[in-house]
Amino acid sequence: MVHRTLVAMVVAAIAVTSVEQADYQASDQDKRQESIQHRMKYYVQFQDFVIPWYYLAAIDQYERNIQAVRQDIPTKDSLIAIQFSNEYWAGALNPLENDTSPNSIQLFGGLGLDGNGDGVASPMDDEDVLFTLANYLRKYGHSEQEFKLALWEYYKNEQAVNQIAVIAKLFAKFGTIDLNRYTFPIPKNYTYSYTSTFGANRGWGGRRIHEGTDIFAHYSTPIVSSSYGVVEIIGWNDFGGWRIGIRDHQNSYHYYAHLHSFDEGLKQGDVVETGQVIGYVGSTGYGKEGTAGKFPPHLHYGIYKFNGRTEWAYDPYPSLVKWEKNR
Repeated sequence: MVHRTLVAMVVAAIAVTSVEQADYQASDQDKRQESIQHRMKYYVQFQDFVIPWYYLAAIDQYERNIQAVRQDIPTKDSLIAIQFSNEYWAGALNPLENDTSPNSIQLFGGLGLDGNGDGVASPMDDEDVLFTLANYLRKYGHSEQEFKLALWEYYKNEQAVNQIAVIAKLFAKFGTIDLNRYTFPIPKNYTYSYTSTFGANRGWGGRRIHEGTDIFAHYSTPIVSSSYGVVEIIGWNDFGGWRIGIRDHQNSYHYYAHLHSFDEGLKQGDVVETGQVIGYVGSTGYGKEGTAGKFPPHLHYGIYKFNGRTEWAYDPYPSLVKWEKNR
């Protein structure tokens, strides 16, 4: 966020699996849905600012995501996860770094506001926090491009802007649907096989490691999106052949490679649902556009996590096993 102090590097990627790809039970889904409904009551309060609720919800979700995977950012014990630095809230020259007086905050150039009229501007009060954020966004406007500009000035990170815009797009389309529903990328009743191959050596194009799991299947076997998400990239890559990259609301990028073809009409920017057909198994890649047949047909599936500063691959195999079992 604006003027947020730079923080230490990420925690080990192995922690992500347990945080994000948990084996959700019905009771967990009920609790999440209840929490979503409670947060919605806060988001919609500020639509009088001509700020769509899903803009506020997207930033809140993004902040919740990075708090879940970074040890250097404290987890906010509140319904709303958004946090401001003391300098941003109270003012850089304010001698009281935890000041909650609206008058003195304004005097010292702080941006914290009283959102519920109780005479206190507290960064721990959810209404005050969302009111302050909505006021900031309102200065830029309510269009998508203006929202992205506001995010850029706020985070100074292009990938953060892109991730939040994706989350906003998903919330705008699906509302309060629980987006934490994942599935195995090959549908039932199709023949396939896979083992854990993450980290194995790869030689084509230079020495590197395998950043995913290979799922072997017959040519033209359907591939479905394992998550709700937005198509971030689609087309040819010399390594992955015909490939699709889909970003979800948990700051994760799902990579599907070596496809034979894409589902008809699918394009960059499309919103997809869990279980939606996105393409078909092939053996493309390891060469210029159109190269195929250098290996058996299979889907290379990878997941990359963004933590607000960097993005890294982690082993998708444990998640695939869970999704296969629970579908």
